[in-house]
Amino acid sequence: QKRLVESGGGLVQPGGSLRLSCLVSGSIFSVFSGYDMGWYRQAPGKQRELVASITSDRITTYADSVMGRFTISRDNGKKKVFLQMNSLKGEDTAVYYCNNVREPLAWGQGTQVIVPS
Repeated sequence: QKRLVESGGGLVQPGGSLRLSCLVSGSIFSVFSGYDMGWYRQAPGKQRELVASITSDRITTYADSVMGRFTISRDNGKKKVFLQMNSLKGEDTAVYYCNNVREPLAWGQGTQVIVPS
């Protein structure tokens, strides 16, 4: 059974950086490599939003709010997706999740990112 495991969050000062990781456990290389994957976030009192995605062909897209600051990447051999977050702001505070963009799996527990305002 496939399971999403996010990690790498924490408390960081404005302007700082974090690198989030997402493991799709229970998946095999040939299946994972075909996934279009995304990083989502949900801030307190707000809906979950997609902030970055990467296709199986490694085409990336970003929300306007993170463009130029966040970078999504993937390692198919490790069945992982990463989100490098630089120049963090208070409004980036949220729980971050990863998932298959086209065929969502059960959501993982997410990883908390806190950037004091």
